[in-house]
Amino acid sequence: MNIDVKGVHVEITDKMREYIDKKLHRLDFVSEHIIDLLLFVSQEKSQYRMEANINFRWGNSNHVQVKSYDVFEGIDALFDKLELKVIKEKKKIQDHKGHESVRSTEAETPES
Repeated sequence: MNIDVKGVHVEITDKMREYIDKKLHRLDFVSEHIIDLLLFVSQEKSQYRMEANINFRWGNSNHVQVKSYDVFEGIDALFDKLELKVIKEKKKIQDHKGHESVRSTEAETPES
């Protein structure tokens, strides 16, 4: 997984980069499915805007955006949204390809 962090009108400090690296562990369960993760941090007046573009191995890409007055709270919110987006995308692909674990759990549920 290629990770690129850029600042627009904001300098990405070492503390911010370490915080982002710490949060990246939340996406370890899908790291083999993600080709690129591009993170942008920009500042507009007193508010920060965090954006992320995710490019998946199967050709799909997603965009997530969060605005916050605190850069670290914004990074938290961004990774919350990223995690939900990645889970949804992975589930979509598993359902489409007929992942074995998905089929086995469907077969075990009793019908009423």
